[in-house]
Amino acid sequence: MPPIEQIHPMVLHFPIVLIMILAVHDLFGLSRGLPLGGRGTYATVATSIAVTAGASALLAAFFGDIALDTAVDRGFQDGLAEMHEGLGSTAGTLFAIWAAVRAFVWWRSIEITGWKSSLVAIVDIALVLLVIVTAYFGGQLVYEYGVNVAPVMK
Repeated sequence: MPPIEQIHPMVLHFPIVLIMILAVHDLFGLSRGLPLGGRGTYATVATSIAVTAGASALLAAFFGDIALDTAVDRGFQDGLAEMHEGLGSTAGTLFAIWAAVRAFVWWRSIEITGWKSSLVAIVDIALVLLVIVTAYFGGQLVYEYGVNVAPVMK
C-alpha cells in the first residue's frame, strides 16, 4: 500500500474529471433543450455525476489535509500550501453543496428548464474554473517545491 500522503494525488483526479464531465453533460443538455432536473434519464445521470464529484472532492480534501501534515512534519513550510489548501477546501465544500442541491432536485423531481438550465451551466463552469485554479496551485507545490516527492532542502 502506498504511503498515506500519496493517496491525495491518486484521489483528486476523480473530482477534477467528474466536474468537467458534469459541465459538458449539462452544456450539451442545455443546447438540446433537455431538462437538467427531474427524474429523467439525462437528469439522473447528471445527478449521479454531481454526487460522485462531491463525495470524491471531500475525500480528496481529507487526504490533502493528511498530505499537508506529512509535508510539514518533513520540514516543508505550510505557508507554501496556503493558497492550494484554501482553494481545495472551498472546492470540496462547494462540490458537496452542488451535489446536495442536485440530489435534492432529483429526489423532489424538480424540473430545471429555461433560464434555470442556464444557471446550472454557469455554476458548473464556475466550479470547473475553481478546480483549474486549485489544480494549478497544487501542481506548483509538487513541480516547483517538490512537496511530498523531494527531500526538503535546508
